Amino acid sequence: MVTLAFDPTQLPVAGLAGEAGIPAARLSPEALRARFIQTLDWHPESIDEPRADAAHKLRRAAVLVALVARPEGVTVLLTRRTDHLKSHAGQISFPGGRAEELDSSPIETALRETEEEVGLHRRHIEIIGVLPDHATVTAYRITPVVALVQPPFDLRPDPNEVAEIFEVPLAFLMDGLHHQRRELDLPESGRRSFYSMPYETYFIWGATATILRNLFHFLRV
Repeated sequence: MVTLAFDPTQLPVAGLAGEAGIPAARLSPEALRARFIQTLDWHPESIDEPRADAAHKLRRAAVLVALVARPEGVTVLLTRRTDHLKSHAGQISFPGGRAEELDSSPIETALRETEEEVGLHRRHIEIIGVLPDHATVTAYRITPVVALVQPPFDLRPDPNEVAEIFEVPLAFLMDGLHHQRRELDLPESGRRSFYSMPYETYFIWGATATILRNLFHFLRV
């Protein structure tokens, strides 16, 4: 099992991104659909966390950024991984995983993995776009597939992979005042910087926070 050399929850907050939150009118299902149709110029944020060694071939993966259209406002569906997994054990993540040979596209990977992990059937899912790929230190190249999800739906977590399924208000995550930047020094790779977005008892960080940060940049243009 891969274990972290540090506890990210115990690192001091070096600063807040601090940008104003995205107005509620731009976070409605209709506005989200419209934004992904547009081709406005925007730039993903480059955060200085270490990338996989260039000698390694990055494995393809995809996650579903599931935006649930609740009457009280759009939420983001997230999972907490089980504690016995070989990598990212216990961490907060989007449903998704490694691509398989029979997958026709990253969208197919995200849909298949989501149904396998949390039991969310694709009939509830409306794909509205994709975000730029994100390379991880565990040698994956992740494609974030963004979708609107229409309730009601039933979820069935895979007990081998998913310890918990929960939702976070999109408005909370799309507010720069909730984007904490943390730093540490590691002997083998020097200074590392990453974002975290703590919500209630959940510590959202790493690749999940980076993808959310880029969704924020995309929507605020």
